[in-house]
Amino acid sequence: MIARITGRLEEMGDGAVLIDAGAGLWYEVLVPACDVERLARRVGQDVVLHTIHYLEGDPARGTQQPRLVGFANETDRAFFRLFTTVKGIGARKALRALVRPPSEVAAAIANKDSKFLLALPEIGKRTAEQIIAELSGRVDEFAGEAVKAETPELTEAAAEALAVLVQLGERRGDAAALIQRVLTADPELKSPETIIQRVYRLKAGAR
Repeated sequence: MIARITGRLEEMGDGAVLIDAGAGLWYEVLVPACDVERLARRVGQDVVLHTIHYLEGDPARGTQQPRLVGFANETDRAFFRLFTTVKGIGARKALRALVRPPSEVAAAIANKDSKFLLALPEIGKRTAEQIIAELSGRVDEFAGEAVKAETPELTEAAAEALAVLVQLGERRGDAAALIQRVLTADPELKSPETIIQRVYRLKAGAR
């Protein structure tokens, strides 16, 4: 398996780059839409791409062809692997959909932000819902600071309450904000269950 390619970026194609790896080896590597502009500025320079190898085509007809997909770093590669486990999202569809950095897409999934996902190419309402349903709670490590920005520091009880609320379908950012309001009103709350009850009372407009 080819896990990484280092070489001179010779050409840019339609969603792909051509790498001269030396010793007469040239590789065509597919890249996510979000990396195209960055790589276009690197033509003629040495680049490093962390790669995934897969077979594309119909195995029943014997028309499969090997393909390489390249990423700027191992984290983006790992996110792509996870993203393409969602039903209905193959490698090509994922490459076209990722017009935003994987960290931003991961943050949108973590925050259950379907509007963000709907703005991505190839992603319709049903697919956006499928992505959130299958990946919510599994992408925080890829979202990094984008999730932290929407999730302030919480006590252990508040963090547990937040995790439960997200599992129940609340957007992470909205749930964190509600928890903060509840704890501001009553800082002595120590039980996740009580915090959750107060959050739903707040949402319902209870006093």
